[in-house]
Amino acid sequence: MSPAPDILNAPIRSTLVRMTLPMMVGIVSLMLFNIADIWFVGQLGTEPLAALAFTFPVTFSVTSLAIGLGVGTSATLARLIGAGETRNASRMATDNLIMTVVLMSAVGIGGHWIIDPVFRAMGAEPQLMPYIHAYMTVWFSGSVFLVLNMVCNSIFRAAGDTRMSGMVMLVSALLNLLLDPLLIFGWGPIPALGIQGAAIASVLAWSTTTVLALYLLYIRRRMLLLVWPDLREMLGHWKQLMQISLPAALSNMMTPLANGVLTAVVAGHGAEAVAAYGVGNRVESLSLLVCLALSMTLPPFISQNYGAGQVERVKKAYMWAVRFALIWQGLVYLLLFLFADPMAALFTEDADVSRWLALWMVLVPAGFGFQAITFLSASSFNALHQPMRAMRISLFRLFIMYVPLGWLGSLLFGLDGMFAALVIANGITATLAYTWMRRYLSRLEKH
Repeated sequence: MSPAPDILNAPIRSTLVRMTLPMMVGIVSLMLFNIADIWFVGQLGTEPLAALAFTFPVTFSVTSLAIGLGVGTSATLARLIGAGETRNASRMATDNLIMTVVLMSAVGIGGHWIIDPVFRAMGAEPQLMPYIHAYMTVWFSGSVFLVLNMVCNSIFRAAGDTRMSGMVMLVSALLNLLLDPLLIFGWGPIPALGIQGAAIASVLAWSTTTVLALYLLYIRRRMLLLVWPDLREMLGHWKQLMQISLPAALSNMMTPLANGVLTAVVAGHGAEAVAAYGVGNRVESLSLLVCLALSMTLPPFISQNYGAGQVERVKKAYMWAVRFALIWQGLVYLLLFLFADPMAALFTEDADVSRWLALWMVLVPAGFGFQAITFLSASSFNALHQPMRAMRISLFRLFIMYVPLGWLGSLLFGLDGMFAALVIANGITATLAYTWMRRYLSRLEKH
């Protein structure tokens, strides 16, 4: 394995674009993965679909841990690769995968014991528990492959190989799409397994692509060492990983918590407003897709150049990403603003839901450029091994700006006020995050 020369020497803009495009494919694949599960389980009836909905907070918590481990892996490896420490990078990658197996084995085993108390505490009705058990027992058993998959993808990205990372995510989504109907509804000698079939399909997709990713990491990237690890060195690598991974995981877990609070605020305006807000959240995910992909490719670029001592390229890459985010999200907002009414009508036939959704499209996306700057800044701090700064940005945005201003706007001016307040919250947070990052980069240049 050798440092990726494209990241260290090639033009910044073209390199980031080349790295980001495959990640867009990968992110779309992950969205299709979840949509496929919801669609096919929905064909089984209301109770299985409701049971699947109850599993989302628990599965998202584990996914947040996986994202955190991926962030830590990418940041630590990319810096070593940029510094030319190829042997240490391979050892770190191997040790991180060992830690993932150990940690997720404990989570998988412990998960079986918490199914009843956790889901009953969440309010799951007795008739839903058999469905939840059928799904979660399989899901917990195979969750190690979900997290291994994500950590392997982070290793590819750390080496600058986003094409391989995107391909692995695409293969996983396609396998799930193929296996879902086969195992849920049955075919020929294959019995219909219902909601449990959805979990088995996911585990089979994750495990297959994990084997593929491990093979490619060993053969193509030469980033796995099949030698017995030194215990002291391995524990040191685990400590480095968790210093970045834990704050990143906690930051990811804060987002659904804040959205839950805001949903409760919206509920005060009626069921139609809640429905519109729910659709709006999904439109938000699609609207931020390009910048979200960029936030996954910018960190390895920054970490490698930081490791190579090229702070000026780090600064230029961050500034380009900020400018791109403002221009791109500005174009997205213009599109949503001009076609708010007809686009809202595509999602619902209910006039009240359509009216609230159109209002959301006119107001909230005005802040998406600021929102993109915020998460680009947070991911850049993680890449520079400053996870607590990244976590403070998330805390400030969600619980000092977003939730309080959203609640106050709703209280004083109704739903219009809440939507406008979310834009203001994103603007203030982006200004703070951008200023903080610029000052930190200026200090790095002086050193």
